Amino acid sequence: MDKIKHRTVLVNDINMHIAEIGEGRPILFLHGFPELWYSWRHQLLHLSSQNYRCIAPDLRGYGDTDAPTGDANTNYSVFHIVGDLVALLDYLGIDDEVFLVGHDFGAVIAWYFCLFRPDRIKALVNMSVAYMTRTPFLKPTESLKLVAGEDFYICRFQEPGVVEEEYSHIDTSLLLKSILTSHGSLSTIFPKGGLKFPPDFKVPLPPWLTEEDVDYYVSKYKKSGFTGPLNYYRALDFNWELGAPWTHAKIKVPVKFIVGDQDMVLSFPGIRDYIDNGEFKSYVPLLEEVVFLEGASHFCNQEKPDEVNQHILGYFNRF
Repeated sequence: MDKIKHRTVLVNDINMHIAEIGEGRPILFLHGFPELWYSWRHQLLHLSSQNYRCIAPDLRGYGDTDAPTGDANTNYSVFHIVGDLVALLDYLGIDDEVFLVGHDFGAVIAWYFCLFRPDRIKALVNMSVAYMTRTPFLKPTESLKLVAGEDFYICRFQEPGVVEEEYSHIDTSLLLKSILTSHGSLSTIFPKGGLKFPPDFKVPLPPWLTEEDVDYYVSKYKKSGFTGPLNYYRALDFNWELGAPWTHAKIKVPVKFIVGDQDMVLSFPGIRDYIDNGEFKSYVPLLEEVVFLEGASHFCNQEKPDEVNQHILGYFNRF
């Protein structure tokens, strides 16, 4: 880990923290929630040893990157986030196409990056969240309420300040442990009033997550808070409104998709059929492979780092 270099750069009017290591063809890694650049630690170390230049930012609102205050729509739309990343590549002098890797909401951003600027992407490995084309008649939050109910976590995240207040009454370490180790569809339910834990409740850690790992996440979330990350979800309907020109648009870069076979995302109604029946590929015509990682849940890049590293390396080495 000591080999990974850190610096802060000014891009798109924010100070962005990036972790980087290695020389060679560049790979840009995009983390999800509640994560940081640190989520890619295993990939950075391995792929940099295989002649790749690995770059993992804390995205806008996370960790050591600036978290603009104010309305989510005016600071955390996908246009802001993709704009940050394009500006980052420009700052780093990367004019050629880059390899892109995303997970969770980082996968959402990766899909948008490919949609908006396919000229900047050579190939994509995306994890957990499949590409869903824009539907013109129903906003994302309305659709989620109909399918998953008002206690679905994304629906509960919508009102500014509410979840932050609920999180403030939970030990940050306990909260992050519970999210990072959660399994199945129940882990997506966040009832009104917040999560409740019995006194002295402890979350047993799986082998892939250490107390040192949790301590790092905790230190950064205590510093920057949860509002920036939650604002990504609060901008979903705004993204949908501005995304009208891309209705039914397809992803036109080569793609490999990876998801844990125990990922909570697969429990969402219709998702497994969407992936299996060819509809996913119809919107991602250059989708070359779908991998279901045996025994992996949502945070597959951390749970199964060796397997994920080999999947990324084997795919990018083809180009």
